[in-house]
Amino acid sequence: MASSAELEDPLLNLRRAIATNTTPLLTTTAEPTSANDAQQDIALATHIQFNHDDMHRSFPLTTPTRFVSAGIPLDLRSIYFAWLNKDATVPEYISTTQRLNEELPGGAGGSVQNLVFVQKLDLIAWLQGHSDESEYIKPLDSESATAQATSAADVASGATGGVATLPSTSTAVGGKAGRQVDPRLIEIYEGERKMGDRNSVLRGVKPTDFSHVRKTAATFLTSRHPNRPGAAPPTSSTLPAPSAALVSNLKKPSRRLEPIILLSPSASSLLRMSNIKSFLDSGVYIPANSAEASTTSVNLLHISRTLPSIDASRPLRFILVDTPDQFKPDYWSRVVAVFTTGQTWQFKGYKWTQPTELFSHVLGVYVGWQGEEPPPVVKGWGRGVISVKVDKWNSVQGSAGRWRDREVVEQVWGSIEESMRARGWGKDGPGGAR
Repeated sequence: MASSAELEDPLLNLRRAIATNTTPLLTTTAEPTSANDAQQDIALATHIQFNHDDMHRSFPLTTPTRFVSAGIPLDLRSIYFAWLNKDATVPEYISTTQRLNEELPGGAGGSVQNLVFVQKLDLIAWLQGHSDESEYIKPLDSESATAQATSAADVASGATGGVATLPSTSTAVGGKAGRQVDPRLIEIYEGERKMGDRNSVLRGVKPTDFSHVRKTAATFLTSRHPNRPGAAPPTSSTLPAPSAALVSNLKKPSRRLEPIILLSPSASSLLRMSNIKSFLDSGVYIPANSAEASTTSVNLLHISRTLPSIDASRPLRFILVDTPDQFKPDYWSRVVAVFTTGQTWQFKGYKWTQPTELFSHVLGVYVGWQGEEPPPVVKGWGRGVISVKVDKWNSVQGSAGRWRDREVVEQVWGSIEESMRARGWGKDGPGGAR
């Protein structure tokens, strides 16, 4: 059952609403009683009400959240607006944010802050439940953690236990009455940092659950007759084997890195953001500008694919983008493939701007028409680039009869898997355990 702190946290309420597919209600009052209190325009709304789990919780849209950007907690309006625009491109998101700030009335409570690409991506993944942690979201402090922190602070300050400090008022020294402490010395003592004892040093502010240690100890210390007085300590032959659940519980959880595939932003590319998902996920090629292609303008996609030689138990989640403008430096270690048309201007903003150097670190993929040869420049880039061909599009037949596309797609995925394995990609990312 959720704690009171979790029930009162607006971020967790929004995440729960998304998980239960329950749309929050924007209102103009903290306690809406009629349909007139509802407000569709986020610029005019003052509160947001969550109605999941048979409960009704309302928060002002100006409520600061645990999501911190540039050291400043974002308000609930900015968070909810980012979620509403999760599929918008970066320019669209920035322009709609500016327009919303212009529409906000003077009493709405500040301006909506737009998130940078990486922060927005991290927030959306957390809200959708794809990740359980975020480097921008502060952990939720429980009541027990607050109590322990208060106790530790009391010890460290000398209020309870620890090392006694010199009183700040004039007093007798050495048991000799009438001898007063120099006021300047008192001022110096009060400016010193007050130290605690070993109890305050060893006590942290974050509660730690050590129940798994008790279970592990019981496994090794309990003999076959634990209730018999004077029972001998268990030997290796009497120790029960740890269960699979216990071994799994002892493993330190880690966030799985997602490999990245870069597409060409060129208008002449056969594969773009509008049709790449149909090709790599469904195994069917459709022109990027056709009526069958995606009409939603997005700058980021996800595709899940199982690569047996890397992890046969669960699929890998790939990120597809057509520009590295929002990359952090460590993102380049996660790039596993680059789709190219042979135009070198594509690599201008890359970590490796020279094609020969780029394709010594990353697999290159050139997709052309059946019956046409790839450009000579692509051939000159060597074995780091694979060339595949798809049948030309027939507007009469459409997507019907394109069974050869599946064979080409399997060839592409096979090359990506082989390249990732050769570069040390494991279950948890580059250099991870295999």
